[in-house]
Amino acid sequence: PRPPHSLPSLLPVNALPTSALTGREPLVFLPGPFSNEPSSGKAHLKQCEQMTLTRRQKRLCRREPGLAETLRESVRLSLLECRYQFRSERWNCSLDGRGSLLKRAIKETAFLLAVSSAALTHALAKACSSGRMERCTCDDSPGIQHREAWQWGICGDNLKYSTKFLKKFLGQKRVSKDMRAQVDIHNINVGIKAVKSGLKTTCKCHGVSGSCAVRTCWKQLSPFHDTGRLLKFRYDTAVRVLSVTNAATGETELTGPRRQSQSLRSTDLVFMEDSPSFCRPSRYSAGTGGRSCAKDTTCQSLCCGRGYNTAMHLTTMSCHCQVRWCCHVECQTCQREEEVYTCKAA
Repeated sequence: PRPPHSLPSLLPVNALPTSALTGREPLVFLPGPFSNEPSSGKAHLKQCEQMTLTRRQKRLCRREPGLAETLRESVRLSLLECRYQFRSERWNCSLDGRGSLLKRAIKETAFLLAVSSAALTHALAKACSSGRMERCTCDDSPGIQHREAWQWGICGDNLKYSTKFLKKFLGQKRVSKDMRAQVDIHNINVGIKAVKSGLKTTCKCHGVSGSCAVRTCWKQLSPFHDTGRLLKFRYDTAVRVLSVTNAATGETELTGPRRQSQSLRSTDLVFMEDSPSFCRPSRYSAGTGGRSCAKDTTCQSLCCGRGYNTAMHLTTMSCHCQVRWCCHVECQTCQREEEVYTCKAA
Protein backbone atom coordinates (compact mmCIF):
# COMPACT_ATOMS: atom_id res chain seq x y z
CA PRO A 1 0.00 0.00 0.00
CA ARG A 2 1.09 3.54 -0.66
CA PRO A 3 2.60 5.14 2.48
CA PRO A 4 0.41 7.90 3.96
CA HIS A 5 1.54 11.49 3.71
CA SER A 6 2.08 13.35 6.92
CA LEU A 7 3.44 16.37 5.05
CA PRO A 8 4.24 17.38 1.47
CA SER A 9 6.99 15.42 -0.22
CA LEU A 10 9.43 16.72 -2.79
CA LEU A 11 10.52 15.10 -6.04
CA PRO A 12 12.90 16.07 -8.84
CA VAL A 13 12.08 17.87 -12.06
CA ASN A 14 11.36 15.64 -15.07
CA ALA A 15 10.41 12.82 -12.70
CA LEU A 16 7.13 11.88 -14.39
CA PRO A 17 6.59 9.01 -14.97
CA THR A 18 9.69 7.34 -13.47
CA SER A 19 9.52 8.56 -9.84
CA ALA A 20 7.10 7.81 -7.07
CA LEU A 21 6.40 9.36 -3.72
CA THR A 22 7.56 7.29 -0.82
CA GLY A 23 6.12 9.36 2.01
CA ARG A 24 9.63 9.65 3.46
CA GLU A 25 11.00 12.62 1.51
CA PRO A 26 11.93 15.89 3.32
CA LEU A 27 8.91 17.10 5.24
CA VAL A 28 9.02 20.81 4.75
CA PHE A 29 5.94 22.31 6.33
CA LEU A 30 5.91 21.47 10.00
CA PRO A 31 8.72 23.22 11.87
CA GLY A 32 11.21 20.61 12.99
CA PRO A 33 13.29 20.74 16.17
CA PHE A 34 15.87 22.84 14.36
CA SER A 35 18.90 24.09 16.19
CA ASN A 36 19.86 27.75 16.00
CA GLU A 37 23.53 26.86 15.85
CA PRO A 38 25.37 27.63 12.61
CA SER A 39 25.56 24.79 10.09
CA SER A 40 29.19 23.87 10.63
CA GLY A 41 31.05 21.05 12.32
CA LYS A 42 29.04 19.07 14.82
CA ALA A 43 26.16 21.56 14.69
CA HIS A 44 25.69 20.75 10.99
CA LEU A 45 25.66 17.01 11.71
CA LYS A 46 23.17 17.52 14.54
CA GLN A 47 20.79 19.44 12.28
CA CYS A 48 20.88 16.66 9.68
CA GLU A 49 19.95 14.08 12.33
CA GLN A 50 17.06 16.21 13.62
CA MET A 51 15.33 16.38 10.22
CA THR A 52 12.82 13.86 8.96
CA LEU A 53 14.93 12.38 6.16
CA THR A 54 15.63 8.93 4.78
CA ARG A 55 18.87 7.21 5.75
CA ARG A 56 20.34 7.97 2.32
CA GLN A 57 19.29 11.63 2.52
CA LYS A 58 20.88 11.98 5.96
CA ARG A 59 24.15 10.67 4.54
CA LEU A 60 23.99 13.28 1.77
CA CYS A 61 23.13 15.96 4.31
CA ARG A 62 26.13 15.07 6.47
CA ARG A 63 28.43 15.21 3.44
CA GLU A 64 27.06 18.57 2.27
CA PRO A 65 27.78 21.39 4.76
CA GLY A 66 25.16 24.07 4.29
CA LEU A 67 22.39 21.70 3.15
CA ALA A 68 20.69 21.53 6.56
CA GLU A 69 20.52 25.31 6.69
CA THR A 70 19.18 25.40 3.13
CA LEU A 71 16.44 22.87 3.93
CA ARG A 72 15.47 24.98 6.92
CA GLU A 73 15.33 28.07 4.70
CA SER A 74 13.02 26.25 2.30
CA VAL A 75 10.71 25.50 5.26
CA ARG A 76 10.54 29.18 6.08
CA LEU A 77 9.99 30.27 2.47
CA SER A 78 7.23 27.77 1.72
CA LEU A 79 5.32 28.25 4.95
CA LEU A 80 5.39 32.06 4.93
CA GLU A 81 4.45 32.28 1.26
CA CYS A 82 1.64 29.75 1.61
CA ARG A 83 0.17 31.65 4.55
CA TYR A 84 0.47 34.96 2.71
CA GLN A 85 -1.19 33.74 -0.48
CA PHE A 86 -4.11 32.17 1.45
CA ARG A 87 -4.51 34.85 4.12
CA SER A 88 -8.03 35.69 2.92
CA GLU A 89 -9.13 32.15 2.00
CA ARG A 90 -11.16 29.71 4.09
CA TRP A 91 -8.14 27.45 4.18
CA ASN A 92 -5.28 29.67 5.32
CA CYS A 93 -2.42 27.16 5.22
CA SER A 94 -2.65 26.49 8.93
CA LEU A 95 -0.85 23.51 10.42
CA ASP A 96 -4.12 22.13 11.81
CA GLY A 97 -5.21 18.99 9.99
CA ARG A 98 -2.23 19.00 7.62
CA GLY A 99 -1.71 15.24 7.83
CA SER A 100 -5.32 14.42 6.93
CA LEU A 101 -5.42 17.00 4.16
CA LEU A 102 -2.33 15.62 2.45
CA LYS A 103 -3.91 12.19 2.10
CA ARG A 104 -6.41 13.66 -0.36
CA ALA A 105 -5.70 14.76 -3.94
CA ILE A 106 -7.37 18.17 -3.63
CA LYS A 107 -6.36 21.63 -4.84
CA GLU A 108 -4.82 22.58 -1.50
CA THR A 109 -2.55 19.54 -1.54
CA ALA A 110 -1.55 20.44 -5.10
CA PHE A 111 -0.49 23.91 -3.97
CA LEU A 112 1.43 22.56 -0.96
CA LEU A 113 3.42 20.18 -3.12
CA ALA A 114 4.15 22.89 -5.69
CA VAL A 115 5.16 25.60 -3.24
CA SER A 116 7.35 23.23 -1.23
CA SER A 117 9.26 22.00 -4.27
CA ALA A 118 9.56 25.58 -5.51
CA ALA A 119 10.93 26.73 -2.16
CA LEU A 120 13.58 24.00 -2.07
CA THR A 121 14.60 24.68 -5.67
CA HIS A 122 14.85 28.41 -4.95
CA ALA A 123 16.71 27.97 -1.66
CA LEU A 124 19.28 25.58 -3.16
CA ALA A 125 20.02 27.90 -6.09
CA LYS A 126 20.45 30.87 -3.73
CA ALA A 127 22.65 28.83 -1.39
CA CYS A 128 25.00 28.07 -4.28
CA SER A 129 25.37 31.69 -5.39
CA SER A 130 25.82 32.96 -1.82
CA GLY A 131 28.55 30.45 -1.03
CA ARG A 132 26.62 28.57 1.67
CA MET A 133 26.99 25.24 -0.18
CA GLU A 134 30.54 23.95 -0.52
CA ARG A 135 30.00 21.76 -3.58
CA CYS A 136 28.46 24.37 -5.86
CA THR A 137 29.12 27.94 -6.85
CA CYS A 138 27.85 30.50 -9.36
CA ASP A 139 25.65 29.66 -12.32
CA ASP A 140 27.69 28.16 -15.16
CA SER A 141 25.41 28.91 -18.11
CA PRO A 142 27.16 29.47 -21.48
CA GLY A 143 28.06 33.09 -22.14
CA ILE A 144 28.33 34.07 -18.50
CA GLN A 145 31.68 35.74 -17.92
CA HIS A 146 32.80 34.35 -14.56
CA ARG A 147 36.05 36.24 -14.42
CA GLU A 148 34.32 39.59 -14.68
CA ALA A 149 31.47 38.37 -12.47
CA TRP A 150 33.83 37.54 -9.63
CA GLN A 151 35.76 40.77 -10.24
CA TRP A 152 32.61 42.85 -9.74
CA GLY A 153 31.28 40.69 -6.90
CA ILE A 154 28.45 39.24 -8.97
CA CYS A 155 27.39 35.61 -8.72
CA GLY A 156 24.47 34.10 -10.64
CA ASP A 157 21.86 31.87 -8.99
CA ASN A 158 22.74 28.28 -9.88
CA LEU A 159 19.38 26.80 -10.86
CA LYS A 160 21.05 24.15 -13.00
CA TYR A 161 22.88 22.67 -10.02
CA SER A 162 19.81 23.11 -7.83
CA THR A 163 17.55 20.93 -9.98
CA LYS A 164 20.31 18.36 -10.56
CA PHE A 165 20.96 18.06 -6.83
CA LEU A 166 17.23 17.71 -6.13
CA LYS A 167 17.08 14.68 -8.40
CA LYS A 168 19.97 13.06 -6.54
CA PHE A 169 18.73 14.01 -3.08
CA LEU A 170 15.12 12.95 -3.53
CA GLY A 171 15.70 9.75 -5.48
CA GLN A 172 13.49 7.94 -7.99
CA LYS A 173 11.05 5.06 -8.05
CA ARG A 174 8.76 3.53 -10.61
CA VAL A 175 5.30 5.09 -10.74
CA SER A 176 3.56 2.26 -12.60
CA LYS A 177 -0.18 3.03 -12.83
CA ASP A 178 -0.54 4.88 -9.52
CA MET A 179 -2.61 7.88 -10.60
CA ARG A 180 -2.23 9.66 -7.27
CA ALA A 181 1.55 9.43 -7.52
CA GLN A 182 1.41 10.88 -11.03
CA VAL A 183 -0.78 13.74 -9.85
CA ASP A 184 1.59 14.55 -6.97
CA ILE A 185 4.68 14.40 -9.15
CA HIS A 186 3.02 16.60 -11.77
CA ASN A 187 2.26 19.25 -9.13
CA ILE A 188 5.78 19.04 -7.72
CA ASN A 189 7.17 19.72 -11.19
CA VAL A 190 4.79 22.68 -11.59
CA GLY A 191 6.50 24.25 -8.58
CA ILE A 192 9.96 23.74 -10.07
CA LYS A 193 8.84 25.13 -13.44
CA ALA A 194 7.44 28.20 -11.67
CA VAL A 195 10.90 28.92 -10.26
CA LYS A 196 12.50 28.37 -13.67
CA SER A 197 10.08 30.81 -15.29
CA GLY A 198 11.41 33.54 -13.01
CA LEU A 199 15.07 33.05 -13.97
CA LYS A 200 16.29 36.14 -15.80
CA THR A 201 19.59 37.25 -17.26
CA THR A 202 20.76 40.53 -15.70
CA CYS A 203 23.61 42.55 -17.19
CA LYS A 204 25.80 45.39 -15.94
CA CYS A 205 27.90 47.70 -18.10
CA HIS A 206 31.41 48.78 -17.18
CA GLY A 207 33.61 51.29 -18.97
CA VAL A 208 34.90 54.83 -19.08
CA SER A 209 32.20 57.44 -18.44
CA GLY A 210 29.49 54.81 -18.25
CA SER A 211 30.19 53.27 -21.65
CA CYS A 212 29.45 49.62 -22.17
CA ALA A 213 32.96 48.57 -23.12
CA VAL A 214 32.64 45.56 -20.84
CA ARG A 215 29.34 43.90 -20.04
CA THR A 216 28.96 41.43 -17.20
CA CYS A 217 25.88 39.19 -17.19
CA TRP A 218 24.57 36.72 -14.65
CA LYS A 219 21.47 34.64 -13.95
CA GLN A 220 19.16 35.86 -11.21
CA LEU A 221 15.97 34.35 -9.74
CA SER A 222 12.89 36.45 -9.16
CA PRO A 223 11.88 37.08 -5.52
CA PHE A 224 10.11 34.02 -4.14
CA HIS A 225 6.98 36.10 -3.61
CA ASP A 226 6.64 36.29 -7.41
CA THR A 227 6.78 32.49 -7.57
CA GLY A 228 4.15 32.23 -4.83
CA ARG A 229 1.84 34.61 -6.67
CA LEU A 230 2.19 32.54 -9.86
CA LEU A 231 1.44 29.30 -7.99
CA LYS A 232 -1.63 30.89 -6.38
CA PHE A 233 -2.87 31.71 -9.89
CA ARG A 234 -2.24 28.08 -10.85
CA TYR A 235 -4.27 27.04 -7.80
CA ASP A 236 -7.16 29.30 -8.81
CA THR A 237 -7.17 27.78 -12.31
CA ALA A 238 -6.35 24.20 -11.29
CA VAL A 239 -7.64 21.38 -13.51
CA ARG A 240 -9.52 18.33 -12.30
CA VAL A 241 -7.99 15.31 -14.02
CA LEU A 242 -8.94 11.78 -14.98
CA SER A 243 -6.80 8.74 -15.68
CA VAL A 244 -6.70 7.34 -19.22
CA THR A 245 -4.69 4.57 -20.85
CA ASN A 246 -2.52 5.44 -23.84
CA ALA A 247 -3.54 2.96 -26.56
CA ALA A 248 -0.08 3.09 -28.13
CA THR A 249 2.06 2.56 -25.03
CA GLY A 250 -0.41 1.03 -22.58
CA GLU A 251 0.72 3.53 -19.92
CA THR A 252 -1.61 5.45 -17.64
CA GLU A 253 -1.78 9.19 -18.36
CA LEU A 254 -3.56 12.19 -16.91
CA THR A 255 -6.09 14.18 -18.89
CA GLY A 256 -8.19 17.23 -18.08
CA PRO A 257 -11.85 16.74 -19.04
CA ARG A 258 -12.55 20.45 -19.31
CA ARG A 259 -9.90 20.90 -22.00
CA GLN A 260 -11.66 19.17 -24.87
CA SER A 261 -9.34 20.32 -27.64
CA GLN A 262 -6.16 20.89 -25.65
CA SER A 263 -3.90 18.49 -23.79
CA LEU A 264 -3.06 19.04 -20.15
CA ARG A 265 -0.32 21.65 -19.77
CA SER A 266 2.79 20.93 -17.73
CA THR A 267 2.21 24.20 -15.85
CA ASP A 268 -1.35 23.34 -14.71
CA LEU A 269 -1.87 22.38 -11.09
CA VAL A 270 -4.10 19.30 -11.05
CA PHE A 271 -6.39 17.61 -8.54
CA MET A 272 -8.65 14.55 -8.40
CA GLU A 273 -11.40 15.38 -5.91
CA ASP A 274 -13.33 18.33 -4.51
CA SER A 275 -12.01 20.13 -1.45
CA PRO A 276 -13.87 20.23 1.87
CA SER A 277 -15.50 23.57 2.70
CA PHE A 278 -13.08 24.39 5.54
CA CYS A 279 -15.94 26.38 7.12
CA ARG A 280 -16.24 24.34 10.32
CA PRO A 281 -13.66 22.57 12.48
CA SER A 282 -12.78 19.17 11.04
CA ARG A 283 -9.83 16.87 10.65
CA TYR A 284 -8.70 19.09 7.77
CA SER A 285 -8.69 22.52 9.44
CA ALA A 286 -9.77 24.51 12.49
CA GLY A 287 -12.56 26.19 10.52
CA THR A 288 -13.00 29.92 10.03
CA GLY A 289 -14.55 30.86 13.38
CA GLY A 290 -12.65 33.79 14.93
CA ARG A 291 -10.83 34.66 11.70
CA SER A 292 -10.42 38.36 10.89
CA CYS A 293 -12.08 39.56 7.72
CA ALA A 294 -12.73 42.70 5.68
CA LYS A 295 -16.36 43.82 5.99
CA ASP A 296 -16.92 44.76 2.36
CA THR A 297 -14.80 42.13 0.62
CA THR A 298 -14.01 38.90 2.45
CA CYS A 299 -16.41 38.54 5.40
CA GLN A 300 -19.27 37.03 3.39
CA SER A 301 -17.15 34.24 1.92
CA LEU A 302 -14.77 33.71 4.82
CA CYS A 303 -17.51 33.49 7.44
CA CYS A 304 -19.51 31.01 5.32
CA GLY A 305 -22.77 32.94 5.81
CA ARG A 306 -22.65 32.68 9.64
CA GLY A 307 -22.09 36.40 10.05
CA TYR A 308 -19.37 38.23 11.93
CA ASN A 309 -18.73 40.03 15.18
CA THR A 310 -17.70 43.68 15.31
CA ALA A 311 -15.40 45.13 17.95
CA MET A 312 -13.58 48.41 18.46
CA HIS A 313 -9.82 48.25 18.90
CA LEU A 314 -7.59 51.14 19.96
CA THR A 315 -4.41 51.30 17.90
CA THR A 316 -1.33 53.49 18.37
CA MET A 317 0.41 55.03 15.38
CA SER A 318 2.86 57.74 14.39
CA CYS A 319 1.27 60.93 13.07
CA HIS A 320 1.95 64.59 12.22
CA CYS A 321 5.49 63.77 11.15
CA GLN A 322 7.82 66.61 10.14
CA VAL A 323 11.29 66.56 8.64
CA ARG A 324 13.83 68.59 10.61
CA TRP A 325 17.04 69.85 9.08
CA CYS A 326 18.68 67.95 7.69
CA CYS A 327 17.88 64.33 8.20
CA HIS A 328 15.74 63.99 11.29
CA VAL A 329 12.04 63.15 11.36
CA GLU A 330 9.90 64.06 14.35
CA CYS A 331 6.49 62.44 14.86
CA GLN A 332 3.73 62.61 17.39
CA THR A 333 1.94 59.54 18.74
CA CYS A 334 -1.75 59.29 17.99
CA GLN A 335 -4.42 56.77 18.93
CA ARG A 336 -7.19 55.70 16.63
CA GLU A 337 -10.23 53.50 17.07
CA GLU A 338 -10.71 50.86 14.39
CA GLU A 339 -13.53 48.45 13.74
CA VAL A 340 -12.36 44.84 13.65
CA TYR A 341 -14.50 42.08 12.17
CA THR A 342 -14.20 38.41 13.09
CA CYS A 343 -16.20 35.44 11.83
CA LYS A 344 -18.74 33.94 14.22
CA ALA A 345 -18.05 30.42 15.40
CA ALA A 346 -19.86 27.51 13.81
